[in-house]
Amino acid sequence: MSTKPAFTEKQYLGREFIPITIRLALAILCFAIYFFTAERERNGDLLLVVGFGILVISIIIGFMLHFRIRVLNKSVLVDGLWTTQLVKIDLNSITHVEQKPYSRYILNNPVYNLHKKGTIRFYTGGNCAVHLTDRDGLVYIIGSLYPNELERAILGEMGKR
Repeated sequence: MSTKPAFTEKQYLGREFIPITIRLALAILCFAIYFFTAERERNGDLLLVVGFGILVISIIIGFMLHFRIRVLNKSVLVDGLWTTQLVKIDLNSITHVEQKPYSRYILNNPVYNLHKKGTIRFYTGGNCAVHLTDRDGLVYIIGSLYPNELERAILGEMGKR
């Protein structure tokens, strides 16, 4: 048994382009309204506090790990934040590996171990995902920033390279 993973990827919550843009636009809007108010009383100062709060939260979320994907010993290990359980996908039960777009939508919510309509989803960012189908027909959708490398590592661990 090997102790070095064939593939490792960490996905962080606050590093996607569109949510960063939305948060920065809100902060800039708060600052602009604050500076253009004629009388800066308590209500005006609240806008300044909210703008700085949005910036601080954006910085903190940028370093917050959502989940980590590892391909190791004929399995895919996905472990997430603090209280989430480790999900182990045994590659011996996988019948089909395919790389597809994650979703047709532009904005997607980050999910971890979401069971919905015969699929189990793991996603933080990126456009592509690796779809793993097991013997029972259950589909694991793992969103990745490096889908080619993830698919290659999974196929390599399965011995189908």
